[in-house]
Amino acid sequence: MFDPSRRLKKIGLALGGGGAKGLCHLAFIKALDELGVRPKIIAGTSIGAIIGSFYAAGLSGQEMEDILRRNLRDIRRMMDVSLLPRSAAKRAKTLDEFFQRHLPVHRFEELQIPLNVVATDFWNYRQVVLDKGDIIPAIRASMAMAAVFEPVRLNGMVLVDGGGVNPLPYDLVQDRCDLTIAIDVSGQKTPPEHDPVPNVFENLMTTYTIMQSAIVRGKLAFSPPDIYVKPKLTNVRALDFHRCDEIIEGVADDVEIFKQELEKKLKKRFWLF
Repeated sequence: MFDPSRRLKKIGLALGGGGAKGLCHLAFIKALDELGVRPKIIAGTSIGAIIGSFYAAGLSGQEMEDILRRNLRDIRRMMDVSLLPRSAAKRAKTLDEFFQRHLPVHRFEELQIPLNVVATDFWNYRQVVLDKGDIIPAIRASMAMAAVFEPVRLNGMVLVDGGGVNPLPYDLVQDRCDLTIAIDVSGQKTPPEHDPVPNVFENLMTTYTIMQSAIVRGKLAFSPPDIYVKPKLTNVRALDFHRCDEIIEGVADDVEIFKQELEKKLKKRFWLF
């Protein structure tokens, strides 16, 4: 175990999107808490933006997990799929109320750790990085996944899920820190034995994930982070929030490997005074 009292260079943390699969971000944040490590900057997409905002506001991994478990029934209701506009609007209002109740602060400028939230400019096909002003609209924009949440109008733009342009935004912190950690929660799929042909919704969601994975692979080939973690998360769907125990506990081996790798890199990067 390294000594956290020794001075360390800046650590950047990127939390990827993946719907319910992103609940496992909590397990990795708890590992950081155990090691006494706090990032100096965070970037997040979709659920990574949600968890990143709570973390940047000062909550520990365990505190976030406690909020999740206390509100799991409401969270599952918010994630019900419906193409009806009224349903999407109702979910948006419920989400606003949830974040208002549980986020300790509501503006980026009040966060303990600088945060970059990634969304997609729907009409201009480009990445938008949100890091100023109100946090809640930024989070909702970053997680505005098709067929689940309505787009968000913000700063004169129509914004949707950031996973369409940058599902694992470690590049946003790479130049501003000395050690970059990227947690990829895209997971993996195996075909069911009885019928390998997906239904319409599964086709939509998995095709979206395939495109996101292609983006991440391209980035990794060009400029990989110092630590890249991709838990298997096999056959976990984006809206499987009812499987939170399985998702969080199922990455235990990945977390242990992550802790060992991080400790090794931290020991090499200490400044001694």
